[in-house]
Amino acid sequence: MAAKKQTKIFVLDTNVILHDHTCIYQFQDNDIVIPITVLEELDKFKRGNDPINFQAREFVRELDEIIGDKLFNGGVSLGQNKGKLIVETGKPFSEELKQSFREDIPDHRILAITMHIAQKFENRHCILVTKDINLRMKAKSLKIQAEDYYNDKVKDFQIFNKSVAELENFDDSLIEKFYSDNTLPVELMGLSKIPDINEYFIMKSNKASVLGRYDGGMKKMARVEKRTAYGIKPRNAEQTFSLDALFNPEIKLVALTGKAGTGKTLLALAAALEQHKNFGQILLARPIVALSNRDLGYLPGDAQEKINPYMQPLFDNLAVIKHSYNARSMEYQKIEELLKDEKLIITPLAYIRGRSLSNSYFIIDEAQNLTPHEIKTIITRAGEGTKLVFTGDLQQIDSPYLDMKSNGLAYMTEKMRNHEIFAHVNLIKGERSYLAELASDLL
Repeated sequence: MAAKKQTKIFVLDTNVILHDHTCIYQFQDNDIVIPITVLEELDKFKRGNDPINFQAREFVRELDEIIGDKLFNGGVSLGQNKGKLIVETGKPFSEELKQSFREDIPDHRILAITMHIAQKFENRHCILVTKDINLRMKAKSLKIQAEDYYNDKVKDFQIFNKSVAELENFDDSLIEKFYSDNTLPVELMGLSKIPDINEYFIMKSNKASVLGRYDGGMKKMARVEKRTAYGIKPRNAEQTFSLDALFNPEIKLVALTGKAGTGKTLLALAAALEQHKNFGQILLARPIVALSNRDLGYLPGDAQEKINPYMQPLFDNLAVIKHSYNARSMEYQKIEELLKDEKLIITPLAYIRGRSLSNSYFIIDEAQNLTPHEIKTIITRAGEGTKLVFTGDLQQIDSPYLDMKSNGLAYMTEKMRNHEIFAHVNLIKGERSYLAELASDLL
């Protein structure tokens, strides 16, 4: 008879719960330990309207439902084929811990509890799970196994490192056929596999090239034509593909990724303005992520004055579009009218969180600073007739507990790939200036 597999013990840090309140169910049949210090910290996060406050409240409710009127003696089952949930009370600091860290702070109390669990169950693997890199380093220095929370990490990151596929050596006659028919059977392309739905390609022959998108409904390549959006002309194939996705009424969810200066936000806003008659409202929002540990309260002025510095990049993009027209032109006046009538709103994301959005063109900038749960919350608010556009640079993440593989923008892009209502374009070529392009690549 085969020996029963020895399960592991995972000790969870507060930031894991604040990232995903369902995390206790993501460890298969292994046991979960919640240090009492974590519950104490969660208590500080229960009040408020930010996503972490929601996560804290939901976790506490879930905990109450699991426990009911039972005690934590020996742990409580998390369900069929799951492990046990244990709340571990505070433990004395070992001599090594005292000598290493003189301060009595929550992180060090979590380390003390993890060391106690590891010693108590020395025949089982005990692992501290935290999104705090520094705490992981502290744990490892004490010979405690520690790792990040991997449940919502992106597995295929290559899609964010490459531009659209360039296919060469096509016959001139095939390119001509594509131009004349506007579609091309995918079998004629000689690909090793069927492309993802709404995947974009550049096809080249010796004399010409053509841009295409794989249409999952037709099961054919559809030709992509270059177009202008409210005075903004695409400068490269990636920008042309972006506008194709932004204008396509069948594509309800768009992700534009790429480094600074590739035109993500500008293209999204220009496409929205070009289509303003098709939507009741254009919303342009971004999360407020304070830099250098300075929150909004640190800034002078009233609430609007505190927010303005964070929103200025969005107004700058709008100014670029406005200044492509004469101040007396119909297009310029239309933008002014949309702003005055609040048909075009530029606002912090927190101000529209929780609303149901119908018949709206909703652009979420800097989406790399959102968690997977925040992205899900936004998308599930989309009502009939709404189009959502997420833009972001995965190399410029300001949140201390997110990285290139765990942020909401990357997570959404991986999960939504190959669905007919979704398209992703990764922009590589910077168009702001040669200086900006060089700095982005070298610095």
